[in-house]
Amino acid sequence: MSPASKSQVHMKSAPSCAPETYAEIARILYAKTGINLPADNGSLVVSRLVKHLRALNLSDFESYLRWVGQPEHSEDLNTMISSLTTNTTRFYREPYHFDIFVEQQLPELMRKAKNGERIRLWSAGCSSGEEPYSLAATLLYHWPDVANYDVRILATDICAPALQTAESGRYPKGRLDAVPEPIRKLMLAEAHENDEMFTMPQAVRQLITVRYLNFMEPWPTKGPFQTIFCRNVAIYMDDKVQLTIWSGLIDLLPPQGLLFIGHSERLPPSQTDRVKLIDRTTFRRG
Repeated sequence: MSPASKSQVHMKSAPSCAPETYAEIARILYAKTGINLPADNGSLVVSRLVKHLRALNLSDFESYLRWVGQPEHSEDLNTMISSLTTNTTRFYREPYHFDIFVEQQLPELMRKAKNGERIRLWSAGCSSGEEPYSLAATLLYHWPDVANYDVRILATDICAPALQTAESGRYPKGRLDAVPEPIRKLMLAEAHENDEMFTMPQAVRQLITVRYLNFMEPWPTKGPFQTIFCRNVAIYMDDKVQLTIWSGLIDLLPPQGLLFIGHSERLPPSQTDRVKLIDRTTFRRG
């Protein structure tokens, strides 16, 4: 049998996900994370979870659902949830946000830090870490002695494999194409010229603390955060969960703190009187 025909047989043998089973998977995902699975996303569930069925030697999704529902298999439930979350990100995504941060907030943060104040920034929904590292490298480039002050970036996400990448700080060099050259050079300060992969330099990594956080569970953080990046996270939630997230984040902003959201996201009307839109998807707390 040729490799191509083997692949065809393998694809045909993939189990289907019955509507009622899909509905239960969607219910679990929503209850655990607040994420909505659209009714027509059965093919996504199959493509993302079938490898886990096979690793567990389970023949169908009904058996898989029973398996992950058992308390002793909580790690497999976590794997299911991680597999169904979206972790799309990139370095210097929406670069205008970083420009706004540098121009409109960084000078005041530097002044406060030099007066002994505590500065905390948060990348909420950091995925595999490209966003907090972009922020940390931007800080270091514009503020070379930032390590001398009480300045930290909290990077949180719900997906354990993504957090492992963020913790390692190791990425393909090709992902840096969109990063401005001076900051890209800073990120590659400890890289070997001929290697395809690089590790973020220690000066950047030491600014970041990586932690697990599920917005549907009590948030293990008190703030305040002078800057919060929460971009393209709430778009996967319904209005009720979005309200919880946005109101909770705004609660953690001090006066003049900035909230950056995704270009497809909108704050609910009940929150727009608490913050002022100052630029594209950028809000300042009054």
